[in-house]
Amino acid sequence: MISPETLRCATHPDVETNRRCGKCGKLICPKCLVQTPVGSRCRDCAKLYKLPTYRISPVYYLRATGAALGMAVVVGLAWGFITGLLSFIYLNLILAAGVGYAIGEVTSLAVNRKRSSWLAVVGSIAVIICYLVSIFTFGEVPSLGLGLILDIAGLGLGISTAVTRLR
Repeated sequence: MISPETLRCATHPDVETNRRCGKCGKLICPKCLVQTPVGSRCRDCAKLYKLPTYRISPVYYLRATGAALGMAVVVGLAWGFITGLLSFIYLNLILAAGVGYAIGEVTSLAVNRKRSSWLAVVGSIAVIICYLVSIFTFGEVPSLGLGLILDIAGLGLGISTAVTRLR
C-alpha cells in the first residue's frame, strides 16, 4: 500500500493541509484562508480592498478641511446675523441643524462624496468653529440658563447632522 504524499501550505510549510485556493489552486492552511462569497481563497487572490468611497488620500483631507473651514466662517457670520436680527429663543436649534447639514454637504461635495470617520471629525470641528464665529461676531456669549442649554443642544444637533453626512 502506497501512502499519499503529505500536502503542505505554500506559506507555512510546517502545516499540513488538503485545502486549495478556489482561484489559483495554491495550497492554503486555515491561517492563510480568506473566506469570500465565492469560496476559500488565498490572501493574494482575495485582495481585500476598501470600497473607493472609503479610500481617502491626504489631498482629500486637505480639500475637506479647506471647504469645511470656509463654510464655517461664512455660515457662522450668517448664523450670527440671523440670531442677532431675530431673537426667537428656539431659533438656534433650527439654525444649528441647517448649519450642520450645510457644512456636511459642502464638505462631502469637496471630496467627491467620500466618507470617513476623520471627515466626520473635520465636519464636527467646523460646526464648533461656526458657532464660535456666530457668537463672537454678531451674537453675544450666552450666560448660564436656558439660552446656554439650548445653544449646547443646538450645537450637538448641528454636529450630529454634519457627522451623519460625512461618516
